[in-house]
Amino acid sequence: MKKVNIGGVPEHFNLAWYLTLKDGEYKDQNINLRWHDYYGGTGAMTKALRSGEIDMAVILTEGIVKDIIEGNPSKIVQTFVETPLIWGIHVAADSQFKTIDDIKGSRAAISRYGSGSHLMAYINAKNNNWDIEDDLNFEVIKNLDGAIKGLTEGQADYFMWEKFTTKPIVDEGVFRRIDNCPSPWPCFVIAVRQEFIDNNPEDLKMILNIINGTTSEFKSIPSIDKTIANRYGQELEDVQEWLSLTEWSQTVMDKETLDNVQEQLYDLKIISEKVDYSKLIHEI
Repeated sequence: MKKVNIGGVPEHFNLAWYLTLKDGEYKDQNINLRWHDYYGGTGAMTKALRSGEIDMAVILTEGIVKDIIEGNPSKIVQTFVETPLIWGIHVAADSQFKTIDDIKGSRAAISRYGSGSHLMAYINAKNNNWDIEDDLNFEVIKNLDGAIKGLTEGQADYFMWEKFTTKPIVDEGVFRRIDNCPSPWPCFVIAVRQEFIDNNPEDLKMILNIINGTTSEFKSIPSIDKTIANRYGQELEDVQEWLSLTEWSQTVMDKETLDNVQEQLYDLKIISEKVDYSKLIHEI
């Protein structure tokens, strides 16, 4: 049986992986797929791909594009979630900050450099015509628990994270969300180490076929909204809103979309060069 290690964030977007693993669908095809939760998000997963700790990752588009350009020996093989990620912009509940203008020049909590929380802070700055050099400051807090501690204790001022994941923390009165910032591209892709692509093309094709079979009918799974609400500690109406806004993909990202991602990252000086489509994408 072929052992394959895959990483992702432990969030509702990835429930389809849990369902296919629980049903033994990969083992039926002689594949021992092992899921690894990465609470540190994109930055932690790019590091794990580079080291060979994982073979595959369900990862934020902007983070993996940046890291492949910087030498990560991986390729994007498919878009996983077609719709943008809605990033909530959060402050501590008792913070003096009330609006986006208030947090200009203050300290953004980020899980690590190169993470989504880091890169999307640049998108938010651009959206609000901030000075990228002067108005962005960062404090590394590792993960969501670190952000709760960091904002509550005043080590950082605001934190960007997926709004439905943080909604229970807002409801508890720990965070206050002052605005949203949708990513300007499809949010999650599946990235695979080049070595694994070269050596295991049939296994990779089978893994994608299995997960795509589930994501293509995900919204029609009976009581899926209740399953998500119970598993991730969310309110049913929040889950239903999230489901209405979210579309999964079973295809690879097209050149025009990926060019747009690179253009925006380049303009923000997040990447130092733009590369050819074939350097980023492997078409199965």
